[in-house]
Amino acid sequence: MSNLNSVQGVYDAFAKGDIPAVLGFLSSDIDWKEAEGFPYGGTYIGPDAVLEGVFMRLGTEWEGFAAVPDEFIDGGDAIVVLGKYSGKYKATGKSFQANFAHIWKVREGKAVRFVQYVDTVIVQRALQP
Repeated sequence: MSNLNSVQGVYDAFAKGDIPAVLGFLSSDIDWKEAEGFPYGGTYIGPDAVLEGVFMRLGTEWEGFAAVPDEFIDGGDAIVVLGKYSGKYKATGKSFQANFAHIWKVREGKAVRFVQYVDTVIVQRALQP
């Protein structure tokens, strides 16, 4: 399976709520970077850190959170994904939609790095009462 196919599969799995499949694509020492200003901004090392610091919080703090890809750019070992986030923040009841760019670095069939870019101002508006 190509790196592009693997990354596409991650978005399909995420959309279905199959988090074990998403985590299975991550290397044991993945370097996962969430954008500064995003609610979970920072660096997470390893699948367990990504699960606890990002995915569990998305699943409990948001209603209908989605990351829907619009375009995949195949750079071989680097895959760029452009798309849109959306969801409703449970604590405020506010919804948002924001464009994102994700850069995946893949080595030997596993993601070794993930970097998120997003307009965090749009996301922060949903968090404010």
